[in-house]
Amino acid sequence: MTNYNLGYACINLGFSQRPKKQRITTNRSMIKRTFKEKGLPYASELALLNSKDLLTIMKWNKENNIHFYRMSSDLIPWASEYELNQLPDYEAIAEALYEVGLYAAENNIRITTHPGPFNKLTSPKESVILNTIRDLEIHGEIFDLMCLPRTPYAKINIHVGAAYDDKPMALDNFCKNFQRLSEAVRSRLTVENDDKPSLYTTEELYNDVYKRIDIPVVFDYHHHDLHPGRLTEKEALDMALATWPVDVRPVVHYSESRSDEYGDPKIKPQAHSDSYVRPVNTYGLPMDIMLEAKHKELALFKMRELMEDNNVR
Repeated sequence: MTNYNLGYACINLGFSQRPKKQRITTNRSMIKRTFKEKGLPYASELALLNSKDLLTIMKWNKENNIHFYRMSSDLIPWASEYELNQLPDYEAIAEALYEVGLYAAENNIRITTHPGPFNKLTSPKESVILNTIRDLEIHGEIFDLMCLPRTPYAKINIHVGAAYDDKPMALDNFCKNFQRLSEAVRSRLTVENDDKPSLYTTEELYNDVYKRIDIPVVFDYHHHDLHPGRLTEKEALDMALATWPVDVRPVVHYSESRSDEYGDPKIKPQAHSDSYVRPVNTYGLPMDIMLEAKHKELALFKMRELMEDNNVR
């Protein structure tokens, strides 16, 4: 029995690399021009296929003893352009998502999501804030359709966003705009530390976000390596884990540098590796570990071996 779960993000390589007609994926989409041409019926068709395939992936995860999974933010194509209940297949989509949530609950599979970097609650521009709120609310609505708990167990994780050369102003904006979100989003929202000196360390998120609006901090090991601030890895990890409710296991992100993996200094150090060469140092603490590697579930199997070989419990 281990003190952690390993998870992977969005794409199952074994399913997604099948011939097109046999492919199982949850991120079927289209370019904007196609959406304008084919409209809601085609978006609805893709959304239903994605939602049904999500259940197939959940069943595969259970068969392979994987109890942590990050759902794609592209499940419903161009969702910000319409209300979900306008989709012709809305009832079937809602039923498919409910089945996914029920299966996850019955089989102890944790589902989370990570909306894209364009979400910026720190922005001084109201148009950016409104677009961010719209996108986050869609994620909250989908998780509600799945009947996932309104707690950080079903986390909707984002980066705080740009600093706009004024961190105090940006952090004030984030905390104020957080209050404009619905309960479906606020109750699930988490933030993670960044990988650039111009952005936010774990300590900054703890002091200027968690202490003000009480949302958990997801500790990202790789980001901390690149932008540690004043804290050691263990100090930053402890600080992040302390922000989580006592009844919800904390989430961390783990990746390794692609530059180190291939010994190529021309590769940006922020780029994620294909797989892994060392186990996660959990320091014996309970956590769910989201693995961010290009080889997805294959990288998870590699990490599982590394953890077992090094007796990480």
